[in-house]
Amino acid sequence: MILNSLSLVNYKNFESQVFNFDAKINCFVGANGIGKTNALDAIYHLAFGKSYFNPIALQNIKHGTEFFVVDGSFTKNERTEKIIVSLKRGQKKIIKRNGKAYDKFSDHIGFIPLVIISPADRDLIIEGSDTRRKFIDSVISQSDKNYLTAVIAYNKVLSQRNALLKYFALNNTFNADTLAIYNEQLNTYSKEIFKKRDEFLNVFIPIFKERYEAISQSKEAIDLKYKSDLFDGELINLLESNLNKDKALQYTSVGTHKDDLVFLIDDFPIKKFGSQGQQKSFLIALKLAQFDFIKQQSGVSPILLLDDIFDKLDENRVAQIISLVDDDHFGQIFISDTHADRTEAVVKQIHQSYKLFKL
Repeated sequence: MILNSLSLVNYKNFESQVFNFDAKINCFVGANGIGKTNALDAIYHLAFGKSYFNPIALQNIKHGTEFFVVDGSFTKNERTEKIIVSLKRGQKKIIKRNGKAYDKFSDHIGFIPLVIISPADRDLIIEGSDTRRKFIDSVISQSDKNYLTAVIAYNKVLSQRNALLKYFALNNTFNADTLAIYNEQLNTYSKEIFKKRDEFLNVFIPIFKERYEAISQSKEAIDLKYKSDLFDGELINLLESNLNKDKALQYTSVGTHKDDLVFLIDDFPIKKFGSQGQQKSFLIALKLAQFDFIKQQSGVSPILLLDDIFDKLDENRVAQIISLVDDDHFGQIFISDTHADRTEAVVKQIHQSYKLFKL
């Protein structure tokens, strides 16, 4: 998978910009706030139909303008693929592939395999379980459409069940038959979601451990543990046994929407017991394992975005990552950094072609 060119109109701080890329390494360099991360985010937008850094779509339109357009030309399996994402104030976002608009954005997920490594990834450690579930979902969904469909359907039914529980509480009423319909649907979708997440992690965890060892060159034992209510039984039974609790809370307290991924170092939570360096290595290993898994499943090398990576890591870890990507296993790589000289010096160590874009 190669991104040949990128055109931006009114995207964040870009008024009108066109980039033509190298097939291997591309570096955006410039002072903080100049738009390096925004350029990477535009590439992410083409793959996922949304920003990695700002979930509020309208805030990605350049201040004082009415719309944005992100236009990318890719080569995939020796075919040219043109992807356009556009948004106009007061209208719905549109994603087009080769001139044809998608009916459902979810149909586009996985078409442009992509992995981003960014300082914002620290949210995976410090934020709640929702962030880690989204990580699992984003990895599996890039190669499994049925899984993504099940997650979307589960979340829709969950929202309906929660609305019903609120209705019961507000109206001092209860209808077991209506609730049973939602319970059955949640049970069906949760089985597939739980099974796929469990299978995924059985494959993913060994890849992750191998990556961590290569990056950190350390002896500490790291691990990922899948935490789910469904290890305690089928969701249909859990919903019944938690009915009174759900009625009191007015929302669904058990299910795959409560799943979590526990990050451990020497059997302790890395959030509390891992040093900054260990946490950074953990997150980079997690993302490189994501890259390996997606490539293994799709047979295509994902595009790799490295945002501000040199600012956030010591030179030893940077050297480790550079040695890892100096490999035909990796395809096209995009890097952002504040220091052009530092970036060029590091990139020259990699025996690959490159382009430097000074913003």
